[in-house]
Amino acid sequence: MPASITSRNSALRFSLLAIVFTGVCWLLYSILLSTQPEDTPFVHPEIQVDCDTVAASRTKRIAIIGAGSAGASTAFYINRFRSPCQPTNITVYERSNYVGGRSTTVNVYGNPAEPVELGASIFVQVNRNLVSAANEFGLVTTNNADGRPKESADMLGVWDGEVFKFVQSEGNSKWWNIAKLLWKYGLAPIRTQRLMQKVVGKFTKMYDEPDFPFRSLSQASYDLGLTAVTSETGYDYLAANGIVPPFSTDIVQASTRVNYAQNLGEINGLLALVCMSTDGAMAIKGGNWQIFDGMLRTSGAKLLLNTSVSEIADQKDGTYLVRSGASDASPSQLEVHTDEYDEVVLAAPFQFSKLKLPAKLAHLPDAIPYVHLQVTLFASPHKLSPSAFNLAPSVAAPEVILTTLPDERYRSSGDADDRAPAGFFSISTLRTVSNAAYHTPRVEYLYKIFSPRALNATFLAHLLGFETAARTLDAISTEDVSWLYEKVWCSYPYLPPRVTFEEPVLGRRLWYTSGIEGFISTMETSSLMGMNVARLMVDEWEEGGEGVGEDHKDL
Repeated sequence: MPASITSRNSALRFSLLAIVFTGVCWLLYSILLSTQPEDTPFVHPEIQVDCDTVAASRTKRIAIIGAGSAGASTAFYINRFRSPCQPTNITVYERSNYVGGRSTTVNVYGNPAEPVELGASIFVQVNRNLVSAANEFGLVTTNNADGRPKESADMLGVWDGEVFKFVQSEGNSKWWNIAKLLWKYGLAPIRTQRLMQKVVGKFTKMYDEPDFPFRSLSQASYDLGLTAVTSETGYDYLAANGIVPPFSTDIVQASTRVNYAQNLGEINGLLALVCMSTDGAMAIKGGNWQIFDGMLRTSGAKLLLNTSVSEIADQKDGTYLVRSGASDASPSQLEVHTDEYDEVVLAAPFQFSKLKLPAKLAHLPDAIPYVHLQVTLFASPHKLSPSAFNLAPSVAAPEVILTTLPDERYRSSGDADDRAPAGFFSISTLRTVSNAAYHTPRVEYLYKIFSPRALNATFLAHLLGFETAARTLDAISTEDVSWLYEKVWCSYPYLPPRVTFEEPVLGRRLWYTSGIEGFISTMETSSLMGMNVARLMVDEWEEGGEGVGEDHKDL
């Protein structure tokens, strides 16, 4: 999902107009395109320590619940930050059968040579953790634009259900696209770029001292001046900075809808600007999940897939008992395992964990509403139909289509999906694929649609311009839709204005990473919080904050 800081900066090499083009004209398309490491702990090569000359340290036993971005990053950075003389024993529990959480792939036609992202599709250049890990693990990055068919005169369009509000042409010179952008929107693109860089610059301070590590996300947001941005809607914050319709509702709102399935009048100002930070968008060839797989392998952690944790129980000596069992076992056949740990990290949203936490905790993470995002992947020999977008038969539809609302409805209240006549958030023509089921393999188009609810056969037939009597997608003839995969994600929270956030410390040596999803929900920010928890944990070890035998006074 998402998706989706966040990440994005080479434009400074160009003139101001080139900055506008790179940061805005290309940003909409970038948004959508949505060798194994050694299995040993990472130690900085320049650090030379003779552990025989220092006092022996007791092995730290750490449980991490969740093998997505946050969990994998926690394990990875514990081994990066810990002293070479501090042994660790890390166990990562994952209830699914794969690593990566909401970053995973499926295989088109069931062919492992044709993976496609089902969840989190891209990251960007300023995503410091993801970019550096990809480089360290020798992973190959791609620009998904390279695979797009490029058979239409228009690469991207913003559709409001009636007309295209903005269209970016394929193959035109950059200067022509810049001229069109500035002619239509005036100085709004320049103001947006400057404001985005200012706000994202504040956010990136969270990676470095003195703002890193942080025990309170709410306090860190306030100290960095970001609470003033999160406390207003995107519409109001942009307007206060001179960025008004139609640019905000055509371009920025199209970005908030495809990234977070939320309109500009609902989402907070920070997320609205994060959506505009897309410079250097990239993906890992074969799947972004490989970053998190590499982190876990490098950490030396023990990975338990298909394993659900049912309870974390505190003990009088300050340790925790973690009770787990097979995810697919029936209650009558469930074999419960109990293991003891010094530290426990909950690296998944508590409200979805079905997990019992210690009774002594003063506060449990609040349940917050998550977007239920429908993802539909399919292969078809048909191109997008011009008539579905009120175009003449001779005019090809853009290969990537984002959506916004008709002007008179851009600030109305309610769910984003209930007011969008388009019926979807985005449609992407990802690439062509070869269907080997035919004697002569048939070239088909691979599509990805984000929508608020499941699509039906009538919608898809209208979209692609074929006739069908089917009512459901799986009943459509394979001559028209040869491969189909549907998934509903609890992709990211609804992100309205707010000034406080769930904190990373639940209790003594009991940590929580998913509070950052209510702040900024991306692969990168989850990794940042995993890194933050790892640093806080190791700092406590080095400061001697063991707390053993104190009967959890801080709880």
